[in-house]
Amino acid sequence: MLDVCCVLVFVIIGRASHTKGETLAGIASTSWPFLCGLAVGWAWLWASAVRMSGARAWRRPSAIRPAGLMVWLCTVAVGMILRVISGQGTAIAFIVVALAFLGLFLLGWRLIWGLVRR
Repeated sequence: MLDVCCVLVFVIIGRASHTKGETLAGIASTSWPFLCGLAVGWAWLWASAVRMSGARAWRRPSAIRPAGLMVWLCTVAVGMILRVISGQGTAIAFIVVALAFLGLFLLGWRLIWGLVRR
């Protein structure tokens, strides 16, 4: 759930900074590629765990490695591919910003959670 919130915060801040407006339809239009990428990351994580009979990655989705890295990179990579397919923009600067922001947020909450649990 925190991962979904991170993606939505990324989209809402991005839309606000480009004065695209905060309509529900606009947020949905911008967020669906990244939410699909997030789902692919989670599915890949789950499939890896099943293949390895309950691997640590699935038992510890709050871990930075491998869960956080897999979710982050799939979210950005699949999200960008889907944006290209759907005719949305994917400028190099946007890819860099998406990698940085989503990396900070998708890995950041995991880092904070790990520190709190110690």
